[in-house]
Amino acid sequence: MTGRQLPDFVERDVDLATRTTLALPGRAAFYAEIRSTAQLERLAGTRALRRFVLGAGSNLVLTGDFDGIVLHMAISGRQLIGEDDDAWYVRAGAGENWHQLVNWTLVKGCWPGLENLALIPGTVGAAPIQNIGAYGLEMADRLQSLEAFDLRTGKTLRFDRDACRFAYRDSIFKHEGWHLNARLVITRVTLRLAKAWRPLTAYADLAAELDRQQLGRPNARQIADAVIAVRRRKLPDPAVLPNAGSFFHNPLVDAAVGERLAAAHPNLPRYPQADGRVKLAAGWLIEQSGWKGRDLGRAGMYEKQALVLVNRGGATGTEVVALARAVQASVGERFGVELTPEPVFL
Repeated sequence: MTGRQLPDFVERDVDLATRTTLALPGRAAFYAEIRSTAQLERLAGTRALRRFVLGAGSNLVLTGDFDGIVLHMAISGRQLIGEDDDAWYVRAGAGENWHQLVNWTLVKGCWPGLENLALIPGTVGAAPIQNIGAYGLEMADRLQSLEAFDLRTGKTLRFDRDACRFAYRDSIFKHEGWHLNARLVITRVTLRLAKAWRPLTAYADLAAELDRQQLGRPNARQIADAVIAVRRRKLPDPAVLPNAGSFFHNPLVDAAVGERLAAAHPNLPRYPQADGRVKLAAGWLIEQSGWKGRDLGRAGMYEKQALVLVNRGGATGTEVVALARAVQASVGERFGVELTPEPVFL
């Protein structure tokens, strides 16, 4: 299927800047808002065009125009599909807003379990790809299964938690044809919310906020509100100051490297991992390297949180790439640690 043969719901020459939170310039040769699997079935076999799957655009750096087709996932719907003695099971369409889903589980049915992931930007379909996480919880901890449409075969596949091959900010979908030249498109996600709920409040920022509110035994709603308060203090509103949230992964290093860095930098935040490695705070590394609040061209690192790259107004993808590389070089030179960007570059 070529550009001339595309279905009538496909638009041509579409501006992508308004569909991303960094607000960088870029256009798509073809663009389709996907509201049903039936539309994907009509697009199956479009191998002549490069494909890119777009969610909320909150994890994307546009480096220019895209000569293929952008599939903007907008499949909606959320419902409780069942429960047993141990858990509730909630299913949501890939186009649902993630934060709105979190709120819905807490308000609609008082089904706790997602509260630590409140206010994370993006869509439900994108959440498993990145294995989103915050304050001691990851998507992998709550996913039951998901459905993904195979654009090559025209079939819908089911993945359980193990098949997703989750790791820190990683999944099989990052490596098996997800964004660029996409083969698999996540359409629905099913979450398992355990009835034997226990609060996760050990992370310092969250614990401090709960203490400030004098909540010694918070419920799920109170934890979500505390997470929201912390995130709003640290992260700028993309509608006011365009950004893509946390721009770099927190690096994972061998235990020996962590000990060496801690000896040289006693204030270095570090978090031992189950596999023996140590997670470092990328924001701290960036701040100590002199980039907090510093600009390069029309892009900069946010003055309240060094991990957040912002568009000061009129920035281009070239400027963002230049800033990211400069930050990586500074951190590498000072600490010998390589930072990996979180966003996808298109």
